[in-house]
Amino acid sequence: MCLYSVRRPQCRPSVNLLLAQQARHNSLKKQAQYKKKKTEQAKKKKKPSTSFVQYNLRDAEQFSLCDAMRRVIGVSFTSELPTDWCRYLRAFEVGRPPTSAKYEMHLKLDTLKNGPAVRNRLRLPHPVKTDLRICVICPADSKHAEAARSQGAALVGEDEIFDAVKAGRIEFDRCICQLDSLAKLNKAGLGRVLGPKGLMPSAKTGTVVKDVGASVRDMVGASEYRERLGVVRMAVGQLGFTPEELQKNIRAFVENVRKDIGQMSDRISKNIHEVVLSSTNGPGFSLNGDFRSPSSPPTKELSTL
Repeated sequence: MCLYSVRRPQCRPSVNLLLAQQARHNSLKKQAQYKKKKTEQAKKKKKPSTSFVQYNLRDAEQFSLCDAMRRVIGVSFTSELPTDWCRYLRAFEVGRPPTSAKYEMHLKLDTLKNGPAVRNRLRLPHPVKTDLRICVICPADSKHAEAARSQGAALVGEDEIFDAVKAGRIEFDRCICQLDSLAKLNKAGLGRVLGPKGLMPSAKTGTVVKDVGASVRDMVGASEYRERLGVVRMAVGQLGFTPEELQKNIRAFVENVRKDIGQMSDRISKNIHEVVLSSTNGPGFSLNGDFRSPSSPPTKELSTL
């Protein structure tokens, strides 16, 4: 019998095995980093959509013009109402003066994001804003100044207007420049002040003209609209307007926008996808093109609040 027990040495992994395991671990780590990098590059290379998202109107709830007006101003009607009327029991414009809030029209266009924008000015059959302050830049003692004042211009002159604008007093909503005064206007350097506000006269916007009297006459009661993010917006009526008056304004606005689209190049594809009516403080209601539905209230009830 052996009096001494023999201790066997512990099995230790060889250096080569440790190096192989470490190399395999590093290889798997690099593979994971490479896959992550390729995934991020694929996300970055994904081309964004070139056109605005448009939804299928077959799935949307649409209204006639009279029904949309009823939901905006909250007219109570004694006949049987649709089941969704309970959502509009509290009107959004009740109690407000008829001239303080406006009906606004939103024309959603099916168009490219980087295409040219629709932009123009329109005098509606029933003007919405009649208190427009118009400034005319021309010599104060000229015949152009007399014509501008006779048509309702609020400010007429040159140096006195330049000094007021530089001092921060912009007391007008639109600005027109007579063609002979354009050089003096550019020399005054008012572009930094009037440009960001959209008030700087330019031939592109039709505010540098020869006949200022005719331009002021056309601009009084007129409204400007411009496409932004695929939507053309403009106020088309006051809350006190009748449905017939609002219908004429909407028709004139839509026809004018279609005319602007038709004057663009044949390579540019633009179409009116949806027409939405809203108010200053209310939501938008998609219109289906009908004037009234069988459940619409009498039109005389829709012209008062």
